[in-house]
Amino acid sequence: MVKPLLQLLLTVGWTVVGVILIYAGLLLFDKLSPIDYRSEIRKGNVAAGVVLGAVILAIAAVVVGILTT
Repeated sequence: MVKPLLQLLLTVGWTVVGVILIYAGLLLFDKLSPIDYRSEIRKGNVAAGVVLGAVILAIAAVVVGILTT
């Protein structure tokens, strides 16, 4: 009975670590990018939204690759 609970806690813990890494990667992208994508999205710039979405997916793919090895 202890093993499934431990597995659940490990899964939740690594999920939190993954979300924190994705958020940190997005903050780093915001710092390094000369364009303020969030304000552009608020103005209705669809291209900025597509770029930011692609960046989030790329960061998530790297984080998943790191956490599953």
